[in-house]
Order: sequence, then C-alpha cells, then structure tokens
Amino acid sequence: MSKGLPKRSEDYSAWYNELVKRADLAENSAVRGCMVIKPYGFSIWEKMQQTLDKMFKDTGHTNAYFPLFIPKSYLSREADHVEGFAKECAVVTHYRLKNADDGSGVVVDPEAKLEEELIVRPTSETVIWNTYKNWVESYRDLPILVNQWANVVRWEMRTRLFLRTAEFLWQEGHTAHATKDEAIKETEQMINVYADFVENFMGVPVIKGLKSENERFAGALETYCIEALMQDGKALQAGTSHFLGQNFAKAFDVKFTGKDGKLEHVWGTSWGVSTRLMGALIMAHSDDAGLVLPPNLAPIHVVIVPIYKKDEQLQAISEKANQIKKALQDKGYSVKFDDRDTHKPGWKFAEYELKGVPLRIAIGPRDLENGTVELARRDTKEKNTVEIEGIENRIPDLLDEIQNSIFERARSFRDENIRKADTYEEFKKILDENGGFIKAHWDGTSETEEKIKNETKATIRCIPLDNEMEEGKCIYTGNPSKQRVIFARAY
Repeated sequence: MSKGLPKRSEDYSAWYNELVKRADLAENSAVRGCMVIKPYGFSIWEKMQQTLDKMFKDTGHTNAYFPLFIPKSYLSREADHVEGFAKECAVVTHYRLKNADDGSGVVVDPEAKLEEELIVRPTSETVIWNTYKNWVESYRDLPILVNQWANVVRWEMRTRLFLRTAEFLWQEGHTAHATKDEAIKETEQMINVYADFVENFMGVPVIKGLKSENERFAGALETYCIEALMQDGKALQAGTSHFLGQNFAKAFDVKFTGKDGKLEHVWGTSWGVSTRLMGALIMAHSDDAGLVLPPNLAPIHVVIVPIYKKDEQLQAISEKANQIKKALQDKGYSVKFDDRDTHKPGWKFAEYELKGVPLRIAIGPRDLENGTVELARRDTKEKNTVEIEGIENRIPDLLDEIQNSIFERARSFRDENIRKADTYEEFKKILDENGGFIKAHWDGTSETEEKIKNETKATIRCIPLDNEMEEGKCIYTGNPSKQRVIFARAY
C-alpha cells in the first residue's frame, strides 16, 4: 500500500479527496467537473438504490423515465423555478458538427441550429408536469405516484467528488394529488422515508425540518429536509421533499374534474436524494485509516484472508475458508475469500481497512489446529480469537452490533456538537472554534438571514419539525423571535 492518508485533523478536505480516490470509489473524469464512479463506489450506490427503490415501492410509488432534454420555454413557465436554476443550466443550441473548412478539426455546423434551445435536465418538474397534463382528466386518474432514477446536470464551477459535480446521479419523485392535504401528507411521508434510510442504513443521524424561504426549493411552497453533521463540523443536506402546491399544475395547466364535477388544478410534490449521500457516508464515519462502512450498505460484509507459507497450508485453509464463506452466503451475506498470491497478508489487511469492510477473518495453520480464527472489526479495530465452529451464527449478530455502534457513535458526535448561542458574538465564536449545529433565535426575515450568511458563511439549515416554541430575541437584530432555528456552515 502507498503511504497513509492525510489526517482529518490536519487537512479534512485533502483527507476526503484522497480517501475517495484511494478507496476506489471515484475519480475525476476528462470532462471538467464530472466524475467517474468506479466499480467499488458504484456497488455502494447500487445498494443505496436498491434499498430506496424498495422503500419507494412499499409506499405505492412506481418508476418511469422522462427525457434528458427540456425545451427552454418550459423552464420559463414557473418564474421562481427558472430563477433558481438559470445560472446552472447547460444549453444545447445545435444538433450537428462538421469538419472545419480550413482542416483544423470539427466545428459546430451553423446551419444546424435548433429552432428551440434545449436545457440538459437540471431537475425534471417542468417536463414531467407537461406530461402529466396528458395523463390527468378526472379524480379517477389521481394520485400519480412516480419516481425516476436519472442523471442531472447543474453547471458547478467549484466541484468535489460526490458532494458537488456538474453531472450527478439521483432519484426524483414527482407526484400529483387531488387535495392539498394529500400532497402535504405525501411530502411528509417521503422525508420520513429518507430519514429512515439515512439513519437505519447509512447509520447517520439526521434532524428533520423545514427550510427557510431563502433556502427553499425554487418553485416550492415548503421544503422539508433532513440535515446531517459531518466530522469536520459542517452540515450536509441529506435529502429534501417539496410541497409544490399548485404552482406547476397552474404553469402547465394540469386540471382534473373532481367528484363534484368542478374543474380544478392538481396539487404536487417532488422529492429527491443523490450521489451526495455517498459523500455523507464517507464523511460521517470514516477515519484516518480509510472508510468505515455500515454493514447495511457494505458491498463486502466479511473478507477472509489466509496466512500461509506453503501451498499445502493454503489448500487446507482454503477448504475451511470456503466452508465459512458458503455458510455466510447462505444467510445472505457478501463474503470475499482473498487468496491472491500477489500480495502479503499485511497488505491485504490495510487494503480492506481502507475500503471499510466491516469484518475481517484471518486464518493460519495454527488456527486450523486450534479450531479458531482471528476476527477483526473495522469500526473499533478490535481483534478477537474465536472458535470456527458456529462462526456463521456469531457474525450476523456482530454485524448488527457494528451497524448500531456506527450510528450511536455518529449520534453522540452530533449531539455533542449542537450548541446554543444567544448573542451574535457568541454565535460567531462557536462557528469559528467548534462549528457544528448552532441553535439560535432569528427574526424570521430573509434580510437578516442573508446578512448572517454573507458575514459568516453560515445558513439556516432547518427549522426543526419537533421544535419547542421559545420566546427570545434574534441574535442579529434583537427583534422578537418565537423559536430557535439551526444554523451551520455547510457543504
């Protein structure tokens, strides 16, 4: 293995970038701002996809697919929406290339200009609501509960693998309902689905809340969110669910005839998570030795490494290792037996530590004689000698314990880094010295929020759904406030 990773305490950003690359998760592509997700990284994303997809289907949603290209005129129909995304749009203006007359290479054919320019999908509300117009006539056609797995393009100038790239992968749910209450219920249901996934599969604790008007999705009446805290004290938005009201239905004239015979606009929602969750997974749990993956999302649950000097020793070890492997696979676990003769056991230990494999089993000739193996946990680095007999019954409980331990450790860190600030000076001091989530009073105005953001780079992450009402004074203006909100610097 190459030299160790940069230390989180010395350069968190360099640690993150190096870890993503060295653990074979992703790398920068030849296209500026875009990434190649490598097989090991994609296998984690696939597990996320599969889990979420089942959760969506269990709540009545089905998958569909909509075009990558959106006519520019669609975007301008919802004023807030176009304003929110205009600066990030990639635009297709021509449909053909030709060889340059001077032989210098390929150029755009000026005669192949599109009649209407096309936007490369930054999000799909407009093209989907234009489609829903053809799907909805009466209340019998509602609700529409559709999700799509897709890629989107938002032209970012400052990029970082998984966290912010010009192109990324995501899912986006788009639903249409007969009533306001039904749409709000859907919006709340999906933020709860996301919270369930992030906490119980990713092992990352979240705070559920509402976005302030400044931070709301462009075109939404309310944005529900889940906010997570990374180890460097910065927040990361881990998922959003938007109550769109009738904004897009009115923009695209999506109406239905109700049971009373009246014609009215439908009510809408949209919700999504992206490959940014990969960044959250890495930053919430990993350490200076590499990834720490929760078993519920680990591509490999257990790796078995043989320790031997002679081929006959390997043969005897392989027989026992393959028995363990089959017994665990029969229980639904992913097991790798690494019998490569090109690398020494110590090299393999470091590799699987870097890649975050939750459990490692080492077997040598003496272990076979004693009927034992060495079992090492990735999360605590604890090693124990255990009996081979019945190991397939011991490991499932241990993996559950690791999953729970990873979550509890992240929750303890999060809770220790939630602080209250009652004055602006105290607020700035906490931000600079500790980071984390800061609970502070805010007067509810966009102007105050914007001033705090410009002066400190901290934003209102959310107004918690379970917030206690508490009379106080805004830290910035001193104006009355009825509750504290959560501020943080964020990714």
